[in-house]
Order: sequence, then structure tokens, then C-alpha cells
Amino acid sequence: MTHAMNRVLKRSLALACSLALATAVAACGGGGSNGNNSGGGSQNVPGVTDTEVIVGSHQPLTGPAAPGYSKIAPATKAYFDYVNAHGGVNGRKITYKYLDDGYNPSNTQQVVRQLVLQDKVFAILNGLGTPTHSGVLEFLKSNRVPDLFVASGALAWNQPTKYPYTFGYQPNYTVESKVLATYVKQNFAGQKVCFLGQNDDFGRDGLSGVEKVLGATGLAAKDTYVPTNTNVAPQIGKFKAAACTVVMLDTVPGFTALVLGTAAKLAYKPQWVVSSVGADYRTLAARLGAAGTPLLEGLIGAGYLPAVDDDSNPWTQLFKKINSDAKGPEFDGNVMYGFSVGYLFVQALQKAGKNLTRQGIVDAIEAGGFKGPGIVPLQYSKDNHSGYGGVQIAKISGGKQLPIGAVFTTDDGDGAITEYKEAPAVPTADGIPAA
Repeated sequence: MTHAMNRVLKRSLALACSLALATAVAACGGGGSNGNNSGGGSQNVPGVTDTEVIVGSHQPLTGPAAPGYSKIAPATKAYFDYVNAHGGVNGRKITYKYLDDGYNPSNTQQVVRQLVLQDKVFAILNGLGTPTHSGVLEFLKSNRVPDLFVASGALAWNQPTKYPYTFGYQPNYTVESKVLATYVKQNFAGQKVCFLGQNDDFGRDGLSGVEKVLGATGLAAKDTYVPTNTNVAPQIGKFKAAACTVVMLDTVPGFTALVLGTAAKLAYKPQWVVSSVGADYRTLAARLGAAGTPLLEGLIGAGYLPAVDDDSNPWTQLFKKINSDAKGPEFDGNVMYGFSVGYLFVQALQKAGKNLTRQGIVDAIEAGGFKGPGIVPLQYSKDNHSGYGGVQIAKISGGKQLPIGAVFTTDDGDGAITEYKEAPAVPTADGIPAA
């Protein structure tokens, strides 16, 4: 080979390498934004265009948690459709893709991978369930996907250092149980108390809150249930044998109904005290049928959103109207929850700005300052990724579920339970958060 040919070959190789390098840089988002959008700009951010933002979720549209919970995502979508009809957020319409996981953790992993890797969603929103969502935390973290407002009160969602993209939504189970157990201690002093919880962080975190108030030996009996086993007669028989006159439940709605129905068959009717997760009156009444009204009378629960039966509340009025116009299902606590989650996500999008990135929405949520339907404050900050910080006791009476007494806040440690007196926010005239 001649020296001239060598020089030509070297120049050709150098040019080819330069072109390849330029192509690689462009493919990785040389303008400072890439698939994980650690840089600025919405260009090349998964699920984001100038006119659309796509978010996804895993939901129990079938399976043991479907009763009641299957309404949540459609309600959130109805709110997004309403916002879209009014111009969207920062010029973008919200597309909400939610897939059924049947409340089965193995299915959850499959549908979340599909949403992230195939559908290229911008974020996972309100993925439902403690056992289900726990299995996708590492996957979402490794892909730097915002994991927003998980539909569960497990303490696991509030680990900003370990899971910087994950945020809770509802009060965590320990906080809620501390307030409920305090109510039990004050109103049923000297009575035997039993506890039944789901056999995962839902039940464990709730039990922790109860024992922080009643003490490690304050329960006459305690037990768990497995969501795949609908026979709860052994647990209820155990509580009856222990002569418990108060039973606290950390149960999903389907199992709350199973517990009450099983207890009725065993001629056992204690005072029921139920986590907000499984205490929605309309959901339980629908499951229990004609027997529902007497079995549910006097049931104690807790809430952190406006009462569904309080037609004077402006948030209840707003969400009922949008739901009615959308020809949605019968309005209940699950529908209220779905609308409220949608409202908060719209606020987060607004705060993240037009130049939408994944890190940008995380930063916007950590900045806090959100005001909306909740009767207690949202706690978001850089060091706190939990959601609402307290609850108000509610009681079923005469076919209605209405709040009683003060609103309380607390922490998931040994902090005091404090009355919260700040007046709740009111919606804007058009029902869309002010930018």
C-alpha cells in the first residue's frame, strides 16, 4: 500500500469516527436532555411532547381489591378530561394509561415494565397497593421514573434518600392508626381491643401505630389475613373467644365486608374501628347488600378528604358535578380520592412549568406548598415524601358517613397528636388549580 493511499485511508477513518461520534451525541440528547432527563428541557423526555404528557398506573380493576378501588383511576381520568377540555396544563393535554394488575404483585411488575419501557410514560401516578407497588420501587428508581402519589399509606414511600422519585399520598398507616387508637383509648377505656391487619406493610405499619398508643400489651388479640384467602372465620372466632368488644381493622374494602359478614354469622358484633382504606360506607354497603345498613351502623373510620355525604362542601359539589357530567359511577369515597389525586397532579405539573422534565416535577413536589381538597396538610419537602399528615374521625350513622370532632395531625414516631385548626382551601371558580 502506498503512502498516499495510507493518508487517504486515515483521513477517511477520521471522518467516519467524527460522524459516528456526532451521531451518538445527538442520539443521547446532546442538547442537555436525555431519556432520563437529568438535564433541562422537555425535548426527548419520555411521555412528553409540546401538546401531551402521558402518565401511567397499575390498578386493581379486577381481583380482591377491585371493590371500590376500581373506581379510582377512572375518576382521576375524568378530572384530567375536564382539565383537558379547558386547555390542559401549560399547553399539554394529559393522557392517563392505567392497566389492571388484579392486585397481584407479579402482574404489577409486568404492567409497570410495559408502561415504562413500551408506552414510555412520563411518570407512574397513584399505583395502588402495598404488596403490589413494593415490588416495582427498584425498577422505577433505576429508570429514574417519577413515582407519584402512591395509593397506599405504607411508610416505605417516604424514603427520599433511598427512593428519591417516590412520593406517598394518603396519611401513612401509622399516623392514621395513632389517631384511631387514641379515639379508642379515650372512648372505650377498659374494654378489650383486638386488631386485624393485612399480612404486609399495610397491616404492620397500622399495628405499629396502634401499639404506640395502646402499648405493646394493649391488645387482647391480634391477627393477619392474606388477600388471596377469603376465609376469615378463624380470625374472627379468635377475637370473639378473646371477648374483644372493640376490633380495629386495617383491611381493604372487600375484606372489611368479609369480616363484618363473617362476624354476623358468628353472632359477634363488636365496635368496629376501620382504617380509611377499608371504611367507605357506600363501597361496603354495596358489598353487604340488604344486611349492610344495620351491620355498618356505628362503624368508626377516619378521613382526610371532604366527606362524600357533606353536600355543603365546595369540593364535594365540584367533584360530584364533574363526575355526573362525565357519566361516572356512583359517587363515593373512592371517586373522591381519584378526583383529589388528579387535582394534585395538575398542581404539580403547573409548578414544574412548561419546560417539563422528570427531575423538574420531583423538584416541584419537594418544594411543597400545595393546597387542595384535603382537610389536613400535605407534608412534601426534600426530606419528607409522605403525603397528608393526619385524619379526622368519621362515623356511620343513619346511612351517612360524616366527620365527628377535631382534625388531628401527628407523625409516624412517638410525636404528640395535635389538633389542626387551619381552614381548608376552597376550589377556584372553574375547578382547576390556579397556576
